[in-house]
Amino acid sequence: FHFRKPCHFDARVSVSCSPCSSEQSAKAKTQKELFKTLKELKMHLPSEKRSKGKSSTVNTLKYALRCVKQVKANEEYYQMLMINDSQPPGFDVSSYTIEEINSITSEYTLKNTDIFAVAVSLITGKIVYISDQAASILNCKREVFNNAKFVEFLTPQDVSVFYSFTTPYRLPSWSMCTGAESSPTECMQEKSFFCRISGGKEREGDLQYYPFRMTPYLMKVQDAELAEEQFCCLLLAERVHSGYEAPRIPPDKRIFTTTHTPNCVFQDVDERAVPLLGYLPQDLIGTPVLLNLHPSDRPLMLAVHRKILQYAGQPFDHSSIRFCARNGEYITIDTSWSSFVNPWSRKVSFVIGRHKVRM
Repeated sequence: FHFRKPCHFDARVSVSCSPCSSEQSAKAKTQKELFKTLKELKMHLPSEKRSKGKSSTVNTLKYALRCVKQVKANEEYYQMLMINDSQPPGFDVSSYTIEEINSITSEYTLKNTDIFAVAVSLITGKIVYISDQAASILNCKREVFNNAKFVEFLTPQDVSVFYSFTTPYRLPSWSMCTGAESSPTECMQEKSFFCRISGGKEREGDLQYYPFRMTPYLMKVQDAELAEEQFCCLLLAERVHSGYEAPRIPPDKRIFTTTHTPNCVFQDVDERAVPLLGYLPQDLIGTPVLLNLHPSDRPLMLAVHRKILQYAGQPFDHSSIRFCARNGEYITIDTSWSSFVNPWSRKVSFVIGRHKVRM
């Protein structure tokens, strides 16, 4: 009896475990998908926020939640704007078909192999039109853009930048650029911004993002399926390359300007700095100037800063300093300094630096 009971018990266990086995298999599959999703999320995490262990997973989830909230808030803001302003004031917003958009943007995309055009709905955020060049420039298949939101292809830290520069009332109408007195060159000189875009391709476990100069316009697009028009943001996206690779920026043209506060925090960065430093303007704005300099040159910069505040409004040149580029290498820059003095308070409002890269 004592020998047979365990056998009887074992048989019951073996019968009852068959559904358990199925449940464990499903659980293992879910866990595998969870780890895969977490790994993909970590690819989007900025390098400065990455860490190892449990803190890495917590940081990733917090960052993802913040990005979701940000996108949702911006989408709601977009829709509220469009409801309240069905016709943005002061603009003659013309309507175009997809075929017409393809025709008018080809003037830019065919002349420059680094440019693609994309029209994004201001209601849904989805891609309404994207030129054929996008797939080859972003190294992906064209199908990835079908029924997708454009912000899904942006690096998370650039999503808010995209929304702030494509607010409907800030956009110039495309029709203003296609008048008899306008030229393609003038159109490209509209207020631009920068974003990093990925086609979803991975390289060594990381998503590969490319920097682009984005020039936005407002237009209406005729939806053939819905038989109605919708407001869209047409973007001309031009990929930015290093200024030190072919075609190189000539040494005498390697110039950019910055402004920073009396507290030595970047306030504005000239777009000409992007191919020279590797940073997008939003990467530097709001960060301390000193943290971007070589440690040995920080005392020199402090001395310069005191002199700027002491001789408010007077321009002067100073010895070179080493600035850390985005790839971690230091470049030497020669700078002419000046400042703007508030006429009411007679205090320095901001400091202007005109920098020339020395190679």
